[in-house]
Amino acid sequence: MTDTLRPPGIDTPGAQSPATDGSAPKLTRSIGVVGGTLLTLSCLTPASSLFVIVPDSFGALGTGTALTIVVAALLCVGVAFTYSELGTLIPSSGGEYAMVGTLMGRLAGWLVFVLSLIVVMIVPPIIALGTADYLAPIIHLDPQLTAAAVMLLATAMGLLDLRANAWITGVFLVLEVVACAVVAFLGFTHTSRSASVLVHPVMDAGHGHTSAVTAGLVVTGLATALFILQGFSTAVYLAEEMENPRRNVSRTVLWTLAIGAAVVIVPVVAITLGAPDLKTLAAGDVAAMVTAWSDSAVGTFVSLCIALAIVNAAIVMVIQNSRVVFASARDAAWPGPVNRAFSHLGRRFGSPWVATLVVGVPGAALCFVNLDTLSEVTGVAVAAMYVFVALGALVSRRGAHKHRSAWRMPLWPVVPALLIGVLVWVLFQQSTHSLAVTGGIVAAAALYWAVYLRPRQSTHWVIEVPEERAATVPEQATVPQQA
Repeated sequence: MTDTLRPPGIDTPGAQSPATDGSAPKLTRSIGVVGGTLLTLSCLTPASSLFVIVPDSFGALGTGTALTIVVAALLCVGVAFTYSELGTLIPSSGGEYAMVGTLMGRLAGWLVFVLSLIVVMIVPPIIALGTADYLAPIIHLDPQLTAAAVMLLATAMGLLDLRANAWITGVFLVLEVVACAVVAFLGFTHTSRSASVLVHPVMDAGHGHTSAVTAGLVVTGLATALFILQGFSTAVYLAEEMENPRRNVSRTVLWTLAIGAAVVIVPVVAITLGAPDLKTLAAGDVAAMVTAWSDSAVGTFVSLCIALAIVNAAIVMVIQNSRVVFASARDAAWPGPVNRAFSHLGRRFGSPWVATLVVGVPGAALCFVNLDTLSEVTGVAVAAMYVFVALGALVSRRGAHKHRSAWRMPLWPVVPALLIGVLVWVLFQQSTHSLAVTGGIVAAAALYWAVYLRPRQSTHWVIEVPEERAATVPEQATVPQQA
């Protein structure tokens, strides 16, 4: 494409945006694979996904929930390969939009940025709204006020140093993994049905009847299942703050997917087998099942761990999502004063504090809006974003990027091509309403591009991949391929 953005180090004459005037702000490289994996696992937040989002899948898919998440995990292996290659080829806190925009052109990058904004703005409040339910054994709180307080706390934590947050969220992560392990142990020791229901799934049809879960229902549920596992890909948002990103980004993506998928799938299987009946399983009240399997003290402990997991997820989502807003301002996606504000870094902690407030404060306000219908829209946005990233992977080995140092996926181009086909099929199985809402947002974004960004191409939306420091792998070095 004629407007494909330049690779790092190539200047565009006349560009005066924050990304191109030589003074673009840079984040500090302070974390390695362990810190990056802790942060990214916390963003995937397996416990909050398990206890907040998965229960709805039990209602729609019955014992087919585990099978659907396993299929989604297999798809995510291909997604992880594409993110690992593109995240090490183009290490930018802009994440998906920087990767796609650099490889496929500014318009494609802008549309991906808008899809990521759907996730950025909606997912943290959705997760936070589950906090009050799991604090109920201790204290009864208003769900919306509690969720808003969680979002404000997450915003305050997001203003701190990233290294400190990596260890704070790491402690919370240990607690949520313990909760998942307790649920898995109790479920497996109180089995009520044969494991055959995992591969021949059934669901509650009401009035004491059951019905088979069809392949069509499984495919429809894949969008939500991808949403459940989605957080592993956010490792690429930390690329500018990782030491040696050419190596560590891919390791973080793959480790996070493997650990996160296991932490979700094993308890889902245990709950599926341990629920006393299909009606109870469809209700999705995991805390009540834990109490029935053990005693109230264990149920209270698990509930509190889940509440901490939700707080943990909100903190990390605000941290990582603020980096996307920061990067968009640095790349001049907005009018000048907005770009300067969003790309400003605090002197004490080096965090993009305005971008953090922009993500966190509206998130607190969204807690007072009915977000039930938006989870499906978010699933559509995630699947569409993965399609764009896979398309980027197909064109990543040409031109100036062909010989750049990066992690290279096995079985290219088969993996991204198959991924595109399957994800497009999944999108066509979603509801007309969710597709229409997502499509309307994308259409509005395209209009903004046509009216504001495209006429200002020399100064706006100029995606920059910051120069790597001396500590990174030299450009001429070869990074060994990993499977």
